[in-house]
Amino acid sequence: MSTKLGTVQFGMHEDAAWRGKGHDDVRMVRDFALLRWLGANSFRTSHYPYAEEVLDLADRLGFLVIDETAAVGLNLALNSERVAVEDTRTFRPGAVDDATLETHLAAIRELIARDKNHPSVVMWSVANEPDTTEPASRPYFTALARLVRDLDATRPVGFANVSLSTPDVDQVTDLFDVILLNRYFGWYVDAGDLITAERRLEDELRLWANRYDKPIVITEFGADAVAGLHSLPAQMWSEEFQQQLVSTYLDVFARAEHVVGEHVWNFANFATMQGSNRVVGNRKGVFTREREPKAVAYLLRERWSANPETP
Repeated sequence: MSTKLGTVQFGMHEDAAWRGKGHDDVRMVRDFALLRWLGANSFRTSHYPYAEEVLDLADRLGFLVIDETAAVGLNLALNSERVAVEDTRTFRPGAVDDATLETHLAAIRELIARDKNHPSVVMWSVANEPDTTEPASRPYFTALARLVRDLDATRPVGFANVSLSTPDVDQVTDLFDVILLNRYFGWYVDAGDLITAERRLEDELRLWANRYDKPIVITEFGADAVAGLHSLPAQMWSEEFQQQLVSTYLDVFARAEHVVGEHVWNFANFATMQGSNRVVGNRKGVFTREREPKAVAYLLRERWSANPETP
């Protein structure tokens, strides 16, 4: 069992209002400056490999990076509302099958070949929110984990687990070194109820720890907030609710011995497809898409920074 590492982190995207999606040197420098202002020390390349310039700067500045393949959406049941399919099983011929696996393995080879010599890279993540409740997912992820270890036996490997894949139904977590969890109690589940969210989060973390005795990194948690929207008492979409939810989660993580890292989703607002659950994109950012801080940014700086009073 690992001791608490104190890694304070973000999920990020290569996205900004002035460029759109893609790498931008100016955005990169600004983002690293804001990460340092907050006292953060790590990020995940969610959900794809970032430009190598990002890792070069992470190397120079001493950031830790969870490097992730572009394997997002391997979950037909989760995405069935957006993509109509008659059969929501993910791991089957015609869906995620042998051809998919070969492409996935090739992506892992390319990622590790490119990034293995970056000291900032401390972990490989092979997928984001796949359906690991299906028995057929086990041979698929066995092949992925085996290849990562064949190519690089020096770093741990994991995948970002979705909320539907709880400890009692997950089929693959024993294959990996670290448990990476994306959890949204109080937002997508038990919406607006932070008392229930706190209890359910702590209960599930205890279940994972008891079953596997592996270090846990929370790779996503957070709530949308429209900058400038305020409410008393705090209600969903307000800056106050986002601040309270994040604070609640941080308190739980501080009590949970197995949690060695916390990874807020997201560093900044980002563009998404339109939808009834999106207010001009995803608003879970600690910063706006233009990189202006919301109230939660000051909370995190107070919790994470050694000198929070310094501008």
